[in-house]
Amino acid sequence: SPSFAEASVEHRSHEWDRDDEADDTIEVRLDAGRKLEWRSPDFQREEKDALLHVQLLGINDFHGQLSEGRRVANRPVGGAAVLAAYLHAAQHDPNDPDLPERTFIVHAGDHVGATPPESALLQDEPSIGFLNLLANRHCRYEDRREDRRHRRGWDDEDAREDRRDRRLHPKCNLVGTPGNHEFDEGKDELFRLLDGGNHATGPFLETPYRGARYPTVSSNVVDERTGKPVLPPFVIKQVKGVRIAFIGAVLKETPTIVTPSGVAGLKFLDEAESINRYVRWLRKAEGIRTFVVLIHQGGRQTTYEGPTQPGGLINGQEVVDIVSRLDNDVDVVVSGHAHAFTNTLLKNQNGVDILITQAFSSSTAYGDIDLLINTHTRDVVAKSASIVTTFADAGPGLTPKTEVAELVTQAQAKVAPLVNRVIGEAAVDLSRTESPSGESSLGNLIADAQRAALGTDFAFMNPGGIRADLSTGPVTYGELFTIQPFGNSLVRMELTGQQIYDVLNQQWANQPFPRILKTSGLTYTWDNNRPVGDRIIEVHRQGTPIDRHATYSVTVNSFMAAGGDNFTVLLQGRNQVGGPLDLDALIAYIQSLPQPFSATLEGRIVRLN
Repeated sequence: SPSFAEASVEHRSHEWDRDDEADDTIEVRLDAGRKLEWRSPDFQREEKDALLHVQLLGINDFHGQLSEGRRVANRPVGGAAVLAAYLHAAQHDPNDPDLPERTFIVHAGDHVGATPPESALLQDEPSIGFLNLLANRHCRYEDRREDRRHRRGWDDEDAREDRRDRRLHPKCNLVGTPGNHEFDEGKDELFRLLDGGNHATGPFLETPYRGARYPTVSSNVVDERTGKPVLPPFVIKQVKGVRIAFIGAVLKETPTIVTPSGVAGLKFLDEAESINRYVRWLRKAEGIRTFVVLIHQGGRQTTYEGPTQPGGLINGQEVVDIVSRLDNDVDVVVSGHAHAFTNTLLKNQNGVDILITQAFSSSTAYGDIDLLINTHTRDVVAKSASIVTTFADAGPGLTPKTEVAELVTQAQAKVAPLVNRVIGEAAVDLSRTESPSGESSLGNLIADAQRAALGTDFAFMNPGGIRADLSTGPVTYGELFTIQPFGNSLVRMELTGQQIYDVLNQQWANQPFPRILKTSGLTYTWDNNRPVGDRIIEVHRQGTPIDRHATYSVTVNSFMAAGGDNFTVLLQGRNQVGGPLDLDALIAYIQSLPQPFSATLEGRIVRLN
């Protein structure tokens, strides 16, 4: 049968009309065990036997959260070993012994990148190893023959010579898609992480490093030169003779939130168009009618417990728009990126309900998704989900998975000498949480550190680069690394006063949400009632308005200097000079302060209305 290689090369767009016959209406309910059941007095025995229950366990935005330490409702949650225990328990029911054969673990991106030191300092190999431990016997390492190692892009040659990826086994229970952070260090490092091979600074825990045992799929990331997908666009799984297609995608705006070197040579296509292309082809060529989309794009919804409630409002127009344009045969969208809760049904433009989920982030929850498939028509006839918090003090969390805990212990031990080094002592808690105006105490500290490092008039720090809070007490290298894990270097540049106004106005322009910069050396006032692009009222330096025609020196990180987060005015900065790493600047600044040190909200940003 045709492979994804042929589909990706020819980019055929077959049109195929669905049968006009309506599916049998099946009333479903959730039993005490939260499993879907049919319930209809007129349901025939042979129809009941034709129903297949498939379970999806979805995670997203794991961000290398191997260790425990997160809290929800003042209770401990997550960590890889606890998450693994929950995922194991969810698929092992004494009344349903073959449930593991009908269960797939899926992740919706940002599994790596922006990670704590026990993962990041080991090039995120332990985070891949964590998922490898969840994989079943059908999941296999890729055959890293020399002719594959340095080649990417799927073409007819792959199909003719049977070079399909060994990880695409139809009964492998695991599949993921990349998020924007998978591209932080560029495509070559992503491919190494997936395919195996020691890093230049390795080996670390595994010699040699063998990569991922599971497939990573993405339909909308293509080679800029050839137009071919750089990863498999989809994978086909099989359960009891029913085939299910999993199609991946990452937000098309990835180039605006990743450094240019990270996406060099890549093109990010429209998500819905890319997904639909493969839905149509798989439906025509393979007869598949059950489709699951893994997408690293998402929104926010008011949280609740229990099964899916239709009609939920999602704050996140991008993902709502994508779902509205999806093909009628798409059944489920497992989303990510927003680090939030989602569990509802969204209608596409034809009025078809599509289940969409998102399970917060950093191992604190997972999505338990149930599908009921008619094996004759191969259509999903019922679907529901619950978002389950992974409390470490109850249920499966009381018995963390031993083999995963051992992996975490090994990773922690490997980095302990560096991570545990004490840098200083914080007198108060420093938070990245923003005031109504957009200021934060931790943001002030970081911006001050960056301005001090290069001795400039001003400094700007993007809020997305501050990944954790800082607690009172001894401050270790590991804590500071967790706060600033990206390894960005600092850049000194010159901007005019007018360009500074323009940069600050870009905090709202072409942004999915306000990105309020953390500042040092200046204060400013903005009016929320003024139009986007003209919200900055005044900017002061030491109490004096800045001169729009004068030139000022500014420090930003290398991500921002490259126009990251759509701060494109910074691309105009003159006389640019590189500086130290952002983390090194923060360490040096903290060490220069009287101990214990502190930082507060100072009114650097004033909001009107």
